[in-house]
Amino acid sequence: MNRPIFLIGYMGSGKSSLGRQLAREMGRDFIDLDKYIETRFHSTVKQIFDERGEDGFRTIERNMIHEVAEFQDVIVACGGGTPCYYDNMDFMLSHGLTIYLDVQPEILALRLALPGSRTKRPLIAGKSDKELLDFVRDGLQKRLQHYTRAEIIFNATHLLNKSETIQTALQLAQIITEHENSHMQQ
Repeated sequence: MNRPIFLIGYMGSGKSSLGRQLAREMGRDFIDLDKYIETRFHSTVKQIFDERGEDGFRTIERNMIHEVAEFQDVIVACGGGTPCYYDNMDFMLSHGLTIYLDVQPEILALRLALPGSRTKRPLIAGKSDKELLDFVRDGLQKRLQHYTRAEIIFNATHLLNKSETIQTALQLAQIITEHENSHMQQ
């Protein structure tokens, strides 16, 4: 049985796409925390935000991170803000392996500008490309103090297509295996 792996990073960093592929490569289950919350509460994240406000959503998110941390052999794609609220980062560090998917703001903005991406993410809907880049730079800067506490900081720049995503997942799986093996020997 393996402890949970928590993928953290800014929106557009590849937590879901890389996480899904990584779970396949490592023979683990994949949990997208936002989708998990939506299933458990029969509402979209946007509806929960609208009905309960950000504080209400963050409380639910905290409770759900505690719930999924009980699972074995899972890879959890956390929301971009998950590590930044309450004691979530401390909790994830003590209950699993945390991996920060590090991507430069310019690449994040390009990914978030792809067709359909802005409409799925209310925080960036309607922003021009310049506004989007400024928003990403500012948001990332505020969150880095949380993200960089992760046990592994991994460059997730190369996720342009399925082939790159598979290669990146294989590299990350190798790093995780080496990390876990070195911790078992200590």
